[in-house]
Amino acid sequence: MSQNKVVNDVMIDVFEYPHVPYWFTIKQTIMVIKKSVLGTEKCIHPMAVLVFDEKYNILGTLTMNDILKGLKSGKAESPVSEVMVPARFFVEPADTLSKAAEQMLNNNLILLPVIEDKKKFVGVVRMIELFDELTGAIT
Repeated sequence: MSQNKVVNDVMIDVFEYPHVPYWFTIKQTIMVIKKSVLGTEKCIHPMAVLVFDEKYNILGTLTMNDILKGLKSGKAESPVSEVMVPARFFVEPADTLSKAAEQMLNNNLILLPVIEDKKKFVGVVRMIELFDELTGAIT
């Protein structure tokens, strides 16, 4: 039953989710997405890429909308850090699914980083998994 489930039960491990370093250009990121994600069994929806620093700390997220806005502004050679959305909201692995859903709804997020011990980035929880779990009892 979803009332007993926590974020850790539905999160995707950090290394199983598409990610790029903050210094990658928008063009490089597009190539990563096209080569390793789109058109493969790894394709995830809604599409977003995580952005990291040198120490694998999460800095933000980058959606297809962010990429397209960057292209529209003529920033194909600019680093993704210029168009990413900074990560400001997090949950812990032991937090309830309801808490994660509330964070996502209140902040209009499609995914939420999972931080362990308030510092170590361990994964991501997506709205699609939360929706599936929280609506399971209804259907």
